[in-house]
Amino acid sequence: MKKIFVFIILLFLSFSCKKQTITENLNDLTFKEITQSAKGSSVNFYMWGGSAPVNQWIDQFVTSQLAKKYDIKLNRIPADASVFINKLLGEKQAKKEKGSIDLIWINGENFKNAKENDLLYGPFLEQLPNFQKYVNQNYALTDFGYPIEGYEAPYGKAQFVFEYDFAKISAPPTNIQLLKEWIINHPGQFTYPAPPDFTGSAFIRTLFYSLSENYQVYFSKQQDEQFLKESKKLYAFLNEIKPYLWEKGKSYPQSSNAHELLFEKGEVAFFMNYNQSHAQYKIAEGTYPDTVRTYVMTGASLFNTHYTAIPFNSQNKAGAMVVANYLMSPEVQLSKNDPANWGDFTILDLDKLSQEMKNQFEQLDLGDAVLPLDVLDKNGVPEIPAYYVEKLEQGWLDNVYHK
Repeated sequence: MKKIFVFIILLFLSFSCKKQTITENLNDLTFKEITQSAKGSSVNFYMWGGSAPVNQWIDQFVTSQLAKKYDIKLNRIPADASVFINKLLGEKQAKKEKGSIDLIWINGENFKNAKENDLLYGPFLEQLPNFQKYVNQNYALTDFGYPIEGYEAPYGKAQFVFEYDFAKISAPPTNIQLLKEWIINHPGQFTYPAPPDFTGSAFIRTLFYSLSENYQVYFSKQQDEQFLKESKKLYAFLNEIKPYLWEKGKSYPQSSNAHELLFEKGEVAFFMNYNQSHAQYKIAEGTYPDTVRTYVMTGASLFNTHYTAIPFNSQNKAGAMVVANYLMSPEVQLSKNDPANWGDFTILDLDKLSQEMKNQFEQLDLGDAVLPLDVLDKNGVPEIPAYYVEKLEQGWLDNVYHK
């Protein structure tokens, strides 16, 4: 009896050691083994929590499906990217090997900072079967001009649009000169979130593109001299319109949510969002009147891809990989693309899908408030490298906000 008991203990320890090895040495494992290792675990997903529809979609659809299909409990933890990047930096400096973050929603300068400071686990992207089977491979090359190298997984793509009510405004300003004229002729009716708020930062980048002689040069090599010249134009423009803004430019909404509330109450005539389907969701929700529409700045509508990544000290890297893979599945991407859920565009190559699934994507009703895809594509411009994004945000603080 004693020998049998000892054998059982040794068997249990052997299984435990094997489980630990599986979860820590993932590079040599098949994805099936990784999935098995993640079964019964929890994944702490740190992500921006400022969008009610996004939060609801994660909590209701994604969380339930992960539990059903993979026996994984997903914990959505709302946090701005700057918050969890600082948290990871602190843990890295303290040499904390077991962190509380398993997966993050990230892109742009936050990804650049995380990767350059060795805050991420990887490369892991090539191990994810849904990436290999369905995703447009171009989305795995660069993020805001910075090499990805397998350290993050594509999740979705979005485009920057302006929202207005056509019952109040018949011809919205579609270029930078028309925008300036409209703001000056309608004092107090326009504002934007204070950078480095994500949306406010995207707005000033939109103007920067409009004022630039040739934005493409920023993708080839560092162009500090040209950037200095063109950023001065931007700050001069922003200071010129400043006295005509809401609150006479003496204060700015501190978040996109605060700006959205001003638009909903009619205090300002425009809202802006890095989600081309946001207005349609708000109409369906009943928050917006059905006369709200979107438009873009001619030839200067930013678009980007957003991603998920795994922190260096995640305690459940296997579970994080399963979640990142599932978020790239056709069923998730289709659900996410529906404006009734989120409206975030897909990163899948539709030609890689079954004809039935491809038809479902093509038959999605995006709604009247979403611009036609050809209009978005015609005016879309890729994000400049993160190096310049950080400079523009700091430049706004130094040359506009504090002036």
